[in-house]
Amino acid sequence: MDNPKERLHFIPLESDPEIFTNLIQALGVHSLEFQDVLSLDLADLLPGGDLALSGPVHALILIFPTTEAYEAELKAEKRIAHSEGTNYTGHGPTEPVIWFEQTIHNACGLYAILHAISNLDSTTAELSIDPESLFARFLSSCIPYNPEKRAQALEESLDIAEAHRRAANQGSTAVPRAEDEVNFHYVCFVKSPLNGHLYDLDGDKNGPVDRDAFLEGDRDMLSAGLKLVRSYIKDGNPNFQLMALVPTSP
Repeated sequence: MDNPKERLHFIPLESDPEIFTNLIQALGVHSLEFQDVLSLDLADLLPGGDLALSGPVHALILIFPTTEAYEAELKAEKRIAHSEGTNYTGHGPTEPVIWFEQTIHNACGLYAILHAISNLDSTTAELSIDPESLFARFLSSCIPYNPEKRAQALEESLDIAEAHRRAANQGSTAVPRAEDEVNFHYVCFVKSPLNGHLYDLDGDKNGPVDRDAFLEGDRDMLSAGLKLVRSYIKDGNPNFQLMALVPTSP
């Protein structure tokens, strides 16, 4: 999406769970991996199902084709928020979720990854994130920041940029230029460690979106997450991909 705040350009990530897993490992996250979700039928994905995931789902990342209507809607929402003074300004440890505004062109895959691993519950985070890692230090420094400073911190992180560059060059298809326009977008769905609601996290929106009302109180990461996915692909467009952040398979 064309965003006037985008000052840097990254090579887009290929939607490959192995590449996404390699990137979180480079950032300092272990014992978690991304897996393809090959069905939107809950029964298929639960233990014992034909396409069961390896364990509890900590986040979902949806990759879908954007449309002019979708991008126009996001731009309109941001214009209204700016004119009404309702821009998202959340910061600090009492936020229900940690959200990053996207200011790096073609880096929506990176933002989806950051949203997934920034919002792990405390037990999973303690077991899975090296406290001395690049990501742990970055997240700790960012939590007090407002969205503008948080976005700037990511722009200025040369180490994260290098980890992303290495991951972006691992794809099986021809690597596009960082300046190219890519017509697919990544969004992340997470469960808040503070209030248990599911949130839609997209760096192109005006902050995190609490989807608890839409989900009518369903707060199971997998079943509720699949409902959110279906809401994005309700027109039946088959050109999407879904990945889950789960415990590393044995």
